[in-house]
Amino acid sequence: MRQTRVWARGLGLCGAVVEGVDLELPTNTLVVLARVGWRDRDRCGICRRRCPGFDLGRGRRRWRTLDLGSSVTVLEADSPRVSCPEHGVVVAWVPWARHGSRFTRTFEEQAAWLTVHSAQSTVATLLRVTWGSIVGIASRVVAAAELGRDPFAHLEKIGIDEISWKKGQRYITVVVDHDSGRLVWAAPGRDQATLNRFFDALGEERCRKVRRVSRDGGSWIVNVVTRRCPRAIQCTDPYHVVSWATDALDQVRRAVWNQARRAGEIELAHELKGARWALWHNPEDLTDRQQATLDALARLNRPLYRAYILKESLRLVFHMGRRRALKELERWLTWARRSRLQPFVKLARTITAYRPSIEAALRYRISNALAESINQKIRLIIRRSYGFRSADAIIAMAKLSLGGLCPPLPDRS
Repeated sequence: MRQTRVWARGLGLCGAVVEGVDLELPTNTLVVLARVGWRDRDRCGICRRRCPGFDLGRGRRRWRTLDLGSSVTVLEADSPRVSCPEHGVVVAWVPWARHGSRFTRTFEEQAAWLTVHSAQSTVATLLRVTWGSIVGIASRVVAAAELGRDPFAHLEKIGIDEISWKKGQRYITVVVDHDSGRLVWAAPGRDQATLNRFFDALGEERCRKVRRVSRDGGSWIVNVVTRRCPRAIQCTDPYHVVSWATDALDQVRRAVWNQARRAGEIELAHELKGARWALWHNPEDLTDRQQATLDALARLNRPLYRAYILKESLRLVFHMGRRRALKELERWLTWARRSRLQPFVKLARTITAYRPSIEAALRYRISNALAESINQKIRLIIRRSYGFRSADAIIAMAKLSLGGLCPPLPDRS
């Protein structure tokens, strides 16, 4: 095998014809001099159509490639421009790099794989590039991977949720596929216009194929899904229903605490002040001290203890069998309406309004747990990188890690 082919194979330079190798001693940079093979010359950098040449561009250009040992390695080649009838005057296509990138494909694929498995700052230090370059690489790898696959294929059961990524009401809307367990779409914002963008990308024909939609009680999701997917059965997430009951319980606790404080009942007010976590936790997770606090509340204040039993009864409804759960939900609503606890009377009206979607969640056993899990992993990506400046960077990292778009390491199956 010729020495130039050994260099091309060793550095993973697909489609490059190596003409020579030089070493720049002051910076210990290994420069691989190359050119494009005759089959790949004079092609549009976007559509790869063979086009007439325009000019020599800015002359020689360098692309960062995989390091050789401890030496920074770059690929240097001519960078002419061509005149494409569709895209105009653009830089000619090169087989070893993506259009508009300063890195070779092998370098970007390795950087993207490392980014999925470690922090961006660590990858930037290891590869000797900037943090911003890692984000740009992730965006290009995701865009290239999405061109070769259809993220909306066979999409029938989806989950919709939002995640806060920055202070100041900065949100990202996420859509997950219950069948594949992957993130299929994400965009900045949390409103009807943002969600309509997803269904516009999905298309009317595929909207009609969506059969189940899990969500929380947000009206901006309910209204859009009802209008764009009228055949889909909406399922309200049981976790959010129980959280409504927890909020109602906390309202009762605060009202009783304020009443005891104003009436001068020091002992009761002291017990109520420390009872918040005991009331919120599930019975099986209570400590001995929290259990003692609940026992004291059962003696000191029956209305608050009744509110706690209401919350726990609603939680248990979602752990029962389908038929029994539907019957117990009706009994719970009757009990809540007659409880004389205003927050739970209001909650009963809210659950009655959402009852068809809550019963659908019980009937089909669909929750938004997958979307919540994806949200937690996105938060981990944000925390691992100590924050991001833009939502688009977060979305690129999330799709790379959670959307099944992570490329394999170069020259590995």
